[in-house]
Amino acid sequence: MNGQEPRPRLFPPVISFLLISNILMFLLQLFAFEPLLVHFALWPAGTPEVIEQDGQLVRVPPFEVWQLLTYGFLHGGLLHLFLNLFAMWMLGVQLENAWGSRLFAVYFLVCVIGAGLIQLAVASYGVMNDEIYPTIGASGGVFGILLAFGMMFPNQRLIFLLLPVPIRAKYFVIGYGAFELFAGITGTVAGIAHFAHLGGMLFGFLLIQYWRGKLPLRPRRRVFWW
Repeated sequence: MNGQEPRPRLFPPVISFLLISNILMFLLQLFAFEPLLVHFALWPAGTPEVIEQDGQLVRVPPFEVWQLLTYGFLHGGLLHLFLNLFAMWMLGVQLENAWGSRLFAVYFLVCVIGAGLIQLAVASYGVMNDEIYPTIGASGGVFGILLAFGMMFPNQRLIFLLLPVPIRAKYFVIGYGAFELFAGITGTVAGIAHFAHLGGMLFGFLLIQYWRGKLPLRPRRRVFWW
């Protein structure tokens, strides 16, 4: 050993696994979208087994606990897939290189599951209003990555694809989070799981604070010093 720090990698292990697995799953969706949606998308809890839709009886898939993870590997289209994977790679590479692969993997999984829990609560509430729909996409994990990036590299400038103006990461995160909250409450942008995005950010923030020793429940040793 020469005592040198490992060189940053453009495609570290966890990011590489996430990119490849999501792409392979999307290719599988092209041939078996309906079965994958039924078994692995995130369905609301407490739904009736059968509902009437357009004059016909339609079976509603049940919620299963594994869906809190598997929904994050399904996507609704090529653009949905590209935006999630591009943001995951662009921001996640720096985090994985800085934290290490194990810590980054734990963080991403917690954000995906946390986003799923929040979305499950929102979607299950919608069942009472006869709104039954599945949730898919890695966006909850991506928004958790975005939050962590803004906390660790607050002054690094980011450029939003739809608004090509450099913005410091900390302001980008705050602004995007505020927009997601507004859109989720008002329903301004329909068809997007805004509360899942916020759930990913919330659980990511809580995990970081736990690792930093800032919560009443403390780890055996602090993971982060910032």
